Amino acid sequence: MALIAPWSSDGEDQSILTLHPGRITELAGSTGLGLTRLGLRLLAVPSARWPVVALDVKGWLSPLAAWEVGVNSSRLVVVRCPDPGRWTQLAAALLEGARAMYAEVPASVGDHDLRRLAALARARRVGLALRPLGEGLPAGVAYLRLRATEIHWRGVENGVGRLQTRHVVVEASGKAMAGMTRTIEMVDDGADVVRLVSGMVTGEARRAAG
Repeated sequence: MALIAPWSSDGEDQSILTLHPGRITELAGSTGLGLTRLGLRLLAVPSARWPVVALDVKGWLSPLAAWEVGVNSSRLVVVRCPDPGRWTQLAAALLEGARAMYAEVPASVGDHDLRRLAALARARRVGLALRPLGEGLPAGVAYLRLRATEIHWRGVENGVGRLQTRHVVVEASGKAMAGMTRTIEMVDDGADVVRLVSGMVTGEARRAAG
């Protein structure tokens, strides 16, 4: 399985939009920056061949949103978990039956439980995307960290008009990026095109391993 590397072409840019066996991707950023849609989009490629899971904590996730970004409806399982006390046990059980999972993480889940869950994902070779609702993942858990920083809607001004595209600025860092932070722009016009924002490369990222 090829590792995610800094991109040099549009085709390589698309590698950010999938999960890799045994690798943990962290989705970080404030609510409203499109992270749920990104998390679902990460399931699209593996869902073409294997069962995938979306673990919903907030109760907002719609299967229709997953289908819109290319997730195979016949292989998607959406699991609701409003009880933070059951989250760790449920997430571990789901890793036993899926090849890829996107999971919202309650703020009360501790670092020890997250490290154990990451170890289980690596052992089972499950691609895992975690969206912490509180603090970020503990150091050393994420192989790739995607932090959404900005969102811009085009086609609507002052509440009037037709929405055309959504532009989300994301910083990619971690071991997958070879110690660098790469800033990319996700242009979502219904086809989820991802392109590199030229001239937006920043310095060293916080070290992460996985």
